[in-house]
Amino acid sequence: MPRRKQGQAQVLAEKFREMSVAEFFAKNRELAGFSNPVRALYQTVRELVENSLDATDTHRILSSIYVRIEEAGSGGDKKIYRVTVEDNGIGIPPDHIANAFGRVLYSSKYVIRQTRGMYGLGVKAAILYGQLSAGKPVRVLTSTRGSDYVYYRALYIDTRRNEPRIVEAGQWRKSGSWHGTRVTIELEGDWSRSRSRILEYIKRTAVIAPYAEIFFETPEGVMYYFPRSTTKMPRPPREAKPHPHGIDLEQLKTMIQASGASTLLELLSREFQSVGGTTALRFLREVGLDPGMNPRLLLRKENQRLLVALADGLRSYKGFRAPRSDYLSPIGEDLIRIGLRSMYSPEWVDAVTRTPRAYQGHPFIVEAGIAYGGGIEPREEPLLLRYANKIPLLYEEREDVIYKVVSSINWKIYNVDFPAPLVVLVHIASTKVPYKGVGKESISEVPEIESEVRNAVQEVGRRLKSYLYRKGRQEEARRKIVTIAKYIPEIARSLATISKPPDKWSPPRDGDERLITESLVKLVARHVPIPQVDGGEREPDKVIWEIIEKVKVE
Repeated sequence: MPRRKQGQAQVLAEKFREMSVAEFFAKNRELAGFSNPVRALYQTVRELVENSLDATDTHRILSSIYVRIEEAGSGGDKKIYRVTVEDNGIGIPPDHIANAFGRVLYSSKYVIRQTRGMYGLGVKAAILYGQLSAGKPVRVLTSTRGSDYVYYRALYIDTRRNEPRIVEAGQWRKSGSWHGTRVTIELEGDWSRSRSRILEYIKRTAVIAPYAEIFFETPEGVMYYFPRSTTKMPRPPREAKPHPHGIDLEQLKTMIQASGASTLLELLSREFQSVGGTTALRFLREVGLDPGMNPRLLLRKENQRLLVALADGLRSYKGFRAPRSDYLSPIGEDLIRIGLRSMYSPEWVDAVTRTPRAYQGHPFIVEAGIAYGGGIEPREEPLLLRYANKIPLLYEEREDVIYKVVSSINWKIYNVDFPAPLVVLVHIASTKVPYKGVGKESISEVPEIESEVRNAVQEVGRRLKSYLYRKGRQEEARRKIVTIAKYIPEIARSLATISKPPDKWSPPRDGDERLITESLVKLVARHVPIPQVDGGEREPDKVIWEIIEKVKVE
């Protein structure tokens, strides 16, 4: 008995306390992609660049982004780097600066809208990693459009309270018209091992955003410049209402509490997309709920069964229209072609944007582009460029549904034999991308998405096959013509000689040979067609004359 009482006392003495979300991510930073100095440096650049692109794209501003990495000292066996990213976006209002950078899970992204980020977590995870590894605050300089002032804050995140702790602050009048945000974070990193990943990330960002100009300065002082190749921009995403098929019980409770609707009929028709008054009335009658009932009554304990029935019915009812896709912001076929062409200089490029689809009440659009030949280096497998909501995905490639699809395709069907100069780009745009982890590096194998990715790649693959078929026919025709063209001048000369009667014979003149050569060229052009690879029209006579002149020179 004494031993049992002692054990009970130990249990009663157990200490309990609440852990803030900031403290949680500080202790579990691997969840956000900050597992080591190599990954942390890459992830910091990525999070800051994505924030900059969101601050410009959403507001139809042609992006100008400056990225700089520099050595900031060392401590023992670790190196500290200073990462600075500046943009020309809309800036941050001064009363939001501290929370935007100093409070985890504080963000403008907690709406149903297609954004590069999901939780407003990424940049805060970088700040937490920086202050834990380098002990320095994040420094923010920002100015909003139309403001006469530039605002400065240097702050830490108080992990116990999940709130900002400002250590420096200031403001001054602007001397120019600059607007945007510049963020500087110091952190432990490994540039030598992360260099290739960071450079590849910026290259792939330039591919997907050819309307942006990006400057990237390395610790060695090398400047990379990716110029803007078009002023055309994709339409910005818009905020969407939730679709009934994507609702869960807790979300429904939150919507009821926040809504001012006085009846269930009003709640459904006003707070959800794809639900009109007639559809809402039909649905409520089918699930056995009074359309005139005050929705707040469902939050009472005795009505829990009715609340569950409503949530289950919303998810399963087949009478709702599909989620709307006009809220999404796909890249577009033109921009994909421009991006691939400017980065890889291929001989052929094409792209497709598929018809919108939906999974679990969330619309999504799959886009695919293929570039072939030209300046692309031959590889044993396609160079795969994966994107989700315009974010390049570099890590965890083999765990991604896009890799699964592309690697399973039999490329020989499309006349591609490896090693081949082939680049395949796949982009998924959605209000909810099903990432496998908080690090947002790979996409889950959702059947609807997997099917659309396969269809998109195969559709562009068929166009590539058609191009390669025409190219093969053209090369075969050219080989025939080259063989024939070698003899055309000699045949023309011989015909010009023997075409005169013996009693009137004289040496053939150049004009005679020219007339006979032209006749032979027309004859060859009729019997040896030359298919045009680009599908355009070109006079075959001119092609044959070019080959004859080239043969003469050789």
